[in-house]
Amino acid sequence: MTIRAFRGDILSVAHDPLICPDAVRHEPDGLLVVEDGIIVARGAYADLAPVHADVPVETLPGLIVPGFIDAHVHYPQMDRIASHGEQLLDWLDRHIFPAEKAFADRSHADLVAGLFLDELLRNGTTSALVFPTVHAHSVDALFDAALARNMRIISGKVLMDLGPEGLADTPETARTESEALIGRWRGKGRLGYAVTPRFALTSSDTQLHIAGALLATHPDVLLHTHLAENERECAAVAARFLDAADYLDAYDRFGLVGARSVFAHGIHLSDRACARMGESGAGIAVCPTSNLFLGSGFFDFSQAARHGIKLGLGTDVGAGTSFSMLYTAGIAYQAALMRGHRLDPFRALYLATAGSAALLHIGDKVGGLLPGQEADFVVLDPAATPLLARRTADADLAERLFALQILGDDRAVAGTYIMGRRVDCA
Repeated sequence: MTIRAFRGDILSVAHDPLICPDAVRHEPDGLLVVEDGIIVARGAYADLAPVHADVPVETLPGLIVPGFIDAHVHYPQMDRIASHGEQLLDWLDRHIFPAEKAFADRSHADLVAGLFLDELLRNGTTSALVFPTVHAHSVDALFDAALARNMRIISGKVLMDLGPEGLADTPETARTESEALIGRWRGKGRLGYAVTPRFALTSSDTQLHIAGALLATHPDVLLHTHLAENERECAAVAARFLDAADYLDAYDRFGLVGARSVFAHGIHLSDRACARMGESGAGIAVCPTSNLFLGSGFFDFSQAARHGIKLGLGTDVGAGTSFSMLYTAGIAYQAALMRGHRLDPFRALYLATAGSAALLHIGDKVGGLLPGQEADFVVLDPAATPLLARRTADADLAERLFALQILGDDRAVAGTYIMGRRVDCA
């Protein structure tokens, strides 16, 4: 048994501030007590120190927050981040599909998976829902690397039998390889599985039926795909699924809309679709840097709130332009203003931590720095740059947090901890 404690300025937002006015929990001089990687106590240092007088205490300067949880990111695309000149469908053809074909080589997948997870950790991201490629061993490579780092990672083989040559599977391999991966990885470490059709246009009706059957057969797996990201994409989906009420309905008819469904983007949704999402318990991974980079549009936070849709935050690298969830939260604020919504800094922190955790069905494990949860956390330095230091000097908590989201990036991450242990991610 290993027990230790961390003293510092502790902040978390375990519930949505839109629903719970007292969701923000803050101890300016707090103590986090961790036993074998699990938080066993949290509170004011003055209250807990006498009770845990025999526990070694490490004082951490800065702001201690839960480890960031990236609700949508593509590890095979990291080497194509900052690829110029196209919107979604052309960008996939020109930049992304050629890059993903290289993952037919397992050694390439192993190399990129390790670099990708280290980049997440360097930016303070401790959990993520990750797109691999159509190759089953791209999942094995990612999960092997995640096990070595003790990270909480969810992923699953991409299904795309209508994909380009070199990236197309078949309905049968979609079924057999997904079943084999679920059997191989279920219950290992801190890993989870997601049935992952790329998007409606890259899977046949037969394959989408198989995806729905996999989801129904395995109640512990998620559904992870894309939805209503780009207007040209939406038009192509409407042209293919002529009987569907909208893009979401194209998935719904195959049993793919439910409480375990995570849809990336959702920026061109009808009120009918939003009502159905709220009713079903499905949720959206909001990806603002990607939406701006590909010229796709601005997510409507107010519409989502009206319909009670679960939200998380995703970087969506490589269309997303940064691995930093701080930076992503800052862009989310700016994108929200374009639709007249003022994203509160505490709600932005919620979306990047406990909100994403709830969306990914791991909210009992991580995201809130609560007793009983795993001790994944990040230490942020409000004085990481001269400008941040000047802006946050004498600032109150909300101003400090907002400045970190607008001006911060990987430089503001002073330390990343996985289950109470600091990781070397330099």
